[in-house]
Amino acid sequence: MNKLYIGNLSENAAPSDLESIFKDAKIPVSGPFLVKTGYAFVDCPDESWALKAIEALSGKIELHGKPIEVEHSVPKRQRIRKLQIRNIPPHLQWEVLDSLLVQYGVVESCEQVNTDSETAVVNVTYSSKDQARQALDKLNGFQLENFTLKVAYIPDEMAAQQNPLQQPRGRRGLGQRGSSRQGSPGSLSKQKPCDLPLRLLVPTQFVGAIIGKEGATIRNITKQTQSKIDVHRKENAGAAEKSITILSTPEGTSAACKSILEIMHKEAQDIKFTEEIPLKILAHNNFVGRLIGKEGRNLKKIEQDTDTKITISPLQELTLYNPERTITVKGSVETCAKAEEEIMKKIRESYENDIASMNLQAHLIPGLNLNALGLFPPTSGMPPPTSGPPSAMTPPYPQFEQSETETVHLFIPALSVGAIIGKQGQHIKQLSRFAGASIKIAPAEAPDAKVRMVIITGPPEAQFKAQGRIYGKIKEENFVSPKEEVKLEAHIRVPSFAAGRVIGKGGKTVNELQNLSSAEVVVPRDQTPDENDQVVVKITGHFYACQVAQRKIQEILTQVKQHQQQKALQSGPPQSRRK
Repeated sequence: MNKLYIGNLSENAAPSDLESIFKDAKIPVSGPFLVKTGYAFVDCPDESWALKAIEALSGKIELHGKPIEVEHSVPKRQRIRKLQIRNIPPHLQWEVLDSLLVQYGVVESCEQVNTDSETAVVNVTYSSKDQARQALDKLNGFQLENFTLKVAYIPDEMAAQQNPLQQPRGRRGLGQRGSSRQGSPGSLSKQKPCDLPLRLLVPTQFVGAIIGKEGATIRNITKQTQSKIDVHRKENAGAAEKSITILSTPEGTSAACKSILEIMHKEAQDIKFTEEIPLKILAHNNFVGRLIGKEGRNLKKIEQDTDTKITISPLQELTLYNPERTITVKGSVETCAKAEEEIMKKIRESYENDIASMNLQAHLIPGLNLNALGLFPPTSGMPPPTSGPPSAMTPPYPQFEQSETETVHLFIPALSVGAIIGKQGQHIKQLSRFAGASIKIAPAEAPDAKVRMVIITGPPEAQFKAQGRIYGKIKEENFVSPKEEVKLEAHIRVPSFAAGRVIGKGGKTVNELQNLSSAEVVVPRDQTPDENDQVVVKITGHFYACQVAQRKIQEILTQVKQHQQQKALQSGPPQSRRK
């Protein structure tokens, strides 16, 4: 892949012009420029130089007033299944990239290309020519987190030799992923601090020793571990414990944590402090269930592997503005430090998975400010506010353009209705104002009904906020086991003529929808349309799964509506009869 195609050239472009451009960019070539009318070819020494030329020159350098285009030179017979995707956001999670790629077919491999650029590059192989063509058409120029993706063919020598009728078959989704991948596409070239800080609670009497005279001790820890450390000593005056926030790489965070533990134990000896000094980690409640694991297995394994005793504060201590739980680890400095590594490894995995879901949701709802929902911990190293209304702790929400009102029926445990309504209806009123949605709870269908229907009416962002807080409240109030994720059923009504589009031929669309969202999506058969000629689509899953499914279904409905409008325009106004 070291041969380049240079396009969008003026008729009077000469080889010397291109030689100057490449020389100025310090990109070597291994042969002469073969210039034709409007385009040219040249060989680079190897694939890495060819990619550097594409990154540095394509669309960025003008020749005779026209920006030149530089791409891999791929013969038509080799434009089959392989694509190169460039300008990928460096922190994009693999799950988000995967979810984009599998929309267009079976991905046989997805391999990262090491480059010097800030953005990431991957080579993708689809199972058929048509799938690759569709991905190229849809993804080239696609806006992803303010980055514009660049997609082009790369030579597919193997597929060019195959009979097109003998293309590999497989289910729609990702097959072999090529080289081992962790984190995000950009993470292989540079190790950067994790966005999720480690938060500790330490006894107030040890804060002075941790900071040291004129801050010398904390500066030394910061320097040795390359961490950013904030000791929040001025907060909660008179409190028995103070919080410390550490932001660094996982290794730097663990080293700083161990240093702080060692200082506390040494200070305890000096002042003859006889009580046990445990390690206390603060973690957002969203991650704790996954840390504990099914039937407590994850936590038990960490205890066994590190020879520590670990307890977690009860859910009842949580508040809307203080969503952290305290993880208490008892053991020696060495064993507590090992336990911190394992605990934070689990929490970071949960955080990265949730961020991936957030990113995917942000692409499905353009302009949605997900951080403003208060569903996730702050990533700036600052502790969450302890008081004040939601509006005081979150930035303003961007407005949707031409957002239509939607109605969703969300089914919640009957026992949770009182918590959702609140004393004298205060909670549901606050929730309605916060989300900008109408929220009503329908009467029980029977005295012993186990679920109740919540009717939520509002635009997409209001739906996201209202449903998110309802899921959170059910978890917070312990209406499901701490070891379980909250899974609810949501119903949305769609025009009966659009139900077939949601299902797809042979159930193809609904299967793809379930693979993408991880939600269960069912369009019950033999439904009788209601008075508005609508039928129900049932969606069951955890919060993000339900949201992804809802948004994709609404996207399908929008496409159906636009198609109907186009047909109406093409048919024109009815002709009046001549008398």
